[in-house]
Parts: sequence; C-alpha cells; structure tokens
Amino acid sequence: MNTDVNAKPTDGIWKSGGGRGRKTPKGRQLDDQAWAEVKALLGDAPRRRDLLIEYLHLIQDTYGHLAARHLRALAEELRIGMAEIWEVATFYAHFDPVKENETPPPDLTIRVCDSLSCEMAGSDALIAALKAGHDPKNIRVLRAPCMGRCDTAPVLEIGHRHLDHATPEKVDLVLAEGDFHAEIPDYQDLAAYQATGGYAKLAQLRTSGNWEDVQEMVLSSGLRGLGGAGFPSGRKWGFVRANPGPRYLAVNGDEGEPGTFKDRHYLERTPHLKLEGMLIAAWAVEAERCFIYMRDEYPAVLHILRREIQALEAAGIVAPGFIELRRGAGAYICGEESAMIESIEGKRGIPRLRPPYVAAVGIFDRPTLVHNVETLHWIARICREGPEILSSIEKNGRKGLRSFSVSGRVAQPGVYLLPAGSTITDIIEASGGMAPGHQFKAYQPGGPSSGLLPASLNDVPLDFDTLQPHDSFIGSAAVVILSDKDSARQAALNMLRFFESESCGQCTPCRVGCEKAVKLMQAPKWDAELLEELCEVMADASICGLGQAAPNPIRLTMKHFPEEI
Repeated sequence: MNTDVNAKPTDGIWKSGGGRGRKTPKGRQLDDQAWAEVKALLGDAPRRRDLLIEYLHLIQDTYGHLAARHLRALAEELRIGMAEIWEVATFYAHFDPVKENETPPPDLTIRVCDSLSCEMAGSDALIAALKAGHDPKNIRVLRAPCMGRCDTAPVLEIGHRHLDHATPEKVDLVLAEGDFHAEIPDYQDLAAYQATGGYAKLAQLRTSGNWEDVQEMVLSSGLRGLGGAGFPSGRKWGFVRANPGPRYLAVNGDEGEPGTFKDRHYLERTPHLKLEGMLIAAWAVEAERCFIYMRDEYPAVLHILRREIQALEAAGIVAPGFIELRRGAGAYICGEESAMIESIEGKRGIPRLRPPYVAAVGIFDRPTLVHNVETLHWIARICREGPEILSSIEKNGRKGLRSFSVSGRVAQPGVYLLPAGSTITDIIEASGGMAPGHQFKAYQPGGPSSGLLPASLNDVPLDFDTLQPHDSFIGSAAVVILSDKDSARQAALNMLRFFESESCGQCTPCRVGCEKAVKLMQAPKWDAELLEELCEVMADASICGLGQAAPNPIRLTMKHFPEEI
C-alpha cells in the first residue's frame, strides 16, 4: 500500500507499468475524412457486396487511384473485410490501388494498345515515342491489350478518350485541348427506334406470346452463340426454364478477344436492337432481372446504354432496376461466362469449375441465361422479320450471316456482314483487297485463340465446325490479315504474350504454361518438341478456354510456318 501522503491519483501502477497497450484495434484505422468522402460518392446507392466493382470505379474515376484510406472506408460502408476489397482491386488492370507509403500514379494515363493489329500498325514505335516525349511524373504511358478498335490501328486511350490512327502529334493536340472524355457517336435512340416499329414485337409477346414458339423460331433460323462457343441460341432457353426461379439474364459484352470489335460497332449505332433482343430473351425465360456486363474499354457504349436504359424506364417498357449495367475493369478472362458472373457479383473474375453450369447455377447461384451482344441483335431481328433472315442465306453449304471484324493488312478494315460460308478470299475482297504493297501471307480467323492459318487455306468456309479439321475455329470471327511484310513467328509471340498477361492464374497449366511458352518462343530457334509437350499439358489440364486454346498459335505456326521457327 502506498503510504506517501503526497502521492497523486495518477501515480502507481498506471504510470509506472511496462505494458504494451494500444489506443486502437490492430490493422488499418478508419480515417474519418476518407469515410465522409466515400459516403458522399456512394450517396443513396445501396451498400451491396455485388456492387463493389462499381464503387471501386467511382473512387478511381474521382481520385485517379484507389488510396488505402478510401478502400478502408469502403470496407466499413459495405461491412466486408479490407483484404476482400484489396484482392478485387488488385485483380483488374484498370484499378490503381495505392498503399499509404506508395506514390499515386500521375493524374493522366495513356494506354496504348499492343495487340496484333496495333503492333502491325506500329504501336511499339508509338509507345517508345510517347515515353520519350513525356515526363513519367506527369503522364503515365502503359501498354494495354485490345481496345476493340482494330480497324483504326494503332489506337490509344487518353483518360477515357480514344485516339484512332494515333501518332505523337495527335496526342499533343489532345493534351493541349485537355478534353479526355469519351466521344459519343450519333446513334439510334429510343424515339427513333420506336418510329421503325421497335419494341412492338416485345409488347405483343408480353401480351399473347408463347415462349416455345419463339424458341422454335430462333432454332429454325440456325442462330448459334456468337461469342465464340457456337451453342444453338434458342436451346439455352429451355435449359434455363427447366430450373426453378428466380432466374436471371446476363449479356456478355466483354468483347476482349483481340481483333474483335463487332459488338462495339453495333452498340454505337443501334443499341435498342440489342436491348429489345435482350428483353425478348428475358421474357422467354421469365428472368427477374437483366445484367449487362460491358467492358471498360468501351466508355462511349457505357454512356449510351446508361442513357437508353433510363429512357426505357421512363417510357415504362421496363421497371426501374430491371436492367443493371455493370462495368468491367480490364480483364479479358471475364469474357468467359462464369468469370463474368463472378465479376457481376463483385468478385475477382476467376472461372468456375463446371458442372454445375450457369444455366442451373449462375448469378447469385440462380439459373442464368447468358447471351452475347450480337446474338441478341439477331434474336430481335428474327422475331421482327422471321427466321428466313438467316436461314434463307446459303453459301458453300453453310447457312446464315456472320459479322466479321476485319483488320490488319487490308485496304479497308471494318465490320463486314457476309454469308456464313464466306472464305478468307471473300473477306479480303469485301475489305477492299490487300493494302497497297502487301501480299497475302496468313490470317487469324477468330482471334488469337484460333491461331494462324496460311494463305494456301483460302478456300475454307469460315463458319462453325468448318475450321476444326484444320485445328482452328471461327470463335468471334475476329479476322486479322498478315502479309509478306509480317512474321508469323512474331505474331504468335504477340498472341502468347497476351495470354500470359491475361491469365487469371487460377490453374498452373495456364499460368505457368503461358509464361514458359513466351520464354521458349523468344529463343533464336524454337524447341519444337518441348513446346509441343507444353502445349499438350496446357490444352488438356487448363480449367477454362484461355489455357486450353492458348497453344493454338504455337502449334499452327510450327505446322504451317516451320521455316520461321
């Protein structure tokens, strides 16, 4: 007992003890100012876990990066762990998470596409010139995968503004203007679409339609999934309806396969044709909600869809909230339907193991119908004009129409609607022939996943099932033309570098296989035996189509261009 009459109440063990107590809980502390800023950004929006990526976009767009203090505040608002938010923020290429002791990126970022068409058009030299001409403290210059503008290569993005046929001089002009917002093209809005009879078919079906009759009409047209898989479109409806509700519909607008730009082409012109097709499909499966997942590389399309969805709600064609627009964040893997669903749920875009399939266990574990943008375009036209719009067109024994995204060494790159049985000769002819001074050497028929075919295979109909005998496939019909000025070996390396960068890393055969392939392909002479062994493992053991198809550029280059390796 302390008998010192002069002792103060604060003396004793409280003052002299050697404990290691703390004033706060362990871990990052909640910053009140950051919390207030995040609350202001979210406003009255619901604090839902599945909206995490949307909220990360809000912070990134406002501050130019994702500061740890803002992520901690977002974790508080959503009542989830900081680690969960951090793993999502670091998965996507368009987010810049910054820890407390790190320097944020510059206010302005220039992303330069380095995919095959842009590389052929000189993107490497463009990147070098931009890096040499700008202070990295003020302007960040990054390599980026395909931006879906291959017809105007080389392409870059300053902020959210795309620059076609880009040059350092054009960049300087845009920097001087200071306008880095997306340029919105002229398009057919709701009033113009309704003036042509738009949404009349949807109204009639909602009143007195039979979904099985519509499904039969779509099947009789021969329409197959146009995202790359080629599954008969109408048949999906029955699979989804066979499962108890609630059911959802998801539109896969993550058109990330390099060389593909058909979906952007159509959405920037006639968005309501796709929206009506989506609503017809949603009616057919009695979907309670529609999710449109659109890649972040398409800011103009995102702007158009936001505006036109609001117009649909104002017109009473859909109830408020029936259509949810979700913005991707730079991840090619999210074009795989289960990875897209993970992203819609606000998670990393990691493909799911299947079965179960998304028709039974999709968004929020509910039955989900997934359609590609161009598929919905044709569903609307079939319902309005009849199945003959596709089934009556025949070429080389194939029926229907295909939208070919054509780029590379042709005189007039662009989107060409041609009969499904068209050959590469037909496609080059439709594109104005070869570019002046170039002779046809090789082509990529359906994006990097389809590999490279030689000019000698110029009589093969480019359609589903016709390219498999040649170890390739049509996929999304992303056609890139190579000439005698190009190296097949270098093109294959470009494709594998893309896969290496975009692999989600979930499975070892894909993650490590792509990395090892890139290293082996950079050797002066390819070790064909070792590369084939690697390709076999990747194709057989990878979880999803990325790793399974990544070997195609290697195998077809070794098969058709052995003199280059």
